[in-house]
Amino acid sequence: MVLTRRDDAWMRRGFTLLWGLKTLAHVVQPSQVVSMRQFFAMANAWPEELPASGGDALVVSGFEGCLDVLSGQDAEYWAENDLKEVILSFQDEYEGQAGLIFWIPSGRNRISMTGASEEYYWKHSASGSGRGLHIGRLLWSGAEKEIERLLDSEDSGTDYDGKAWVGLHHPRIS
Repeated sequence: MVLTRRDDAWMRRGFTLLWGLKTLAHVVQPSQVVSMRQFFAMANAWPEELPASGGDALVVSGFEGCLDVLSGQDAEYWAENDLKEVILSFQDEYEGQAGLIFWIPSGRNRISMTGASEEYYWKHSASGSGRGLHIGRLLWSGAEKEIERLLDSEDSGTDYDGKAWVGLHHPRIS
């Protein structure tokens, strides 16, 4: 069963992949978005106050570019090891009381889900798999059943695969 979320609590807790531009504008000013390089550097000394969502979130860009320049095998290794280590450091530092948001403008076109298993994949041309990189395993350790689709609509009948789908949110990575 696909979980959905329509409120804004995700902005202040957990880990989000976001591609909805209008939604992003509610979270952060463009000048407050940090690059993936800055994100890795911040892990050496996390700031007390974060720049987004009233001090409760960090928005990072560059995830797509990092995956795209790597071979499929290298992209998997980087996401599952190097990136995940920094993500876990972020969660530990803020004790799960801050949101980490990756801004991925092409996410809507690059992320897919297999219906029966609810596994999420990232379309990567060099992955060696027709489905792409198993992003649910790499970033969420396979805990895809807890992922919520963010919908930019108050209508309870909104199609979770439709235009209102603006991102994916996981309450915590373990």
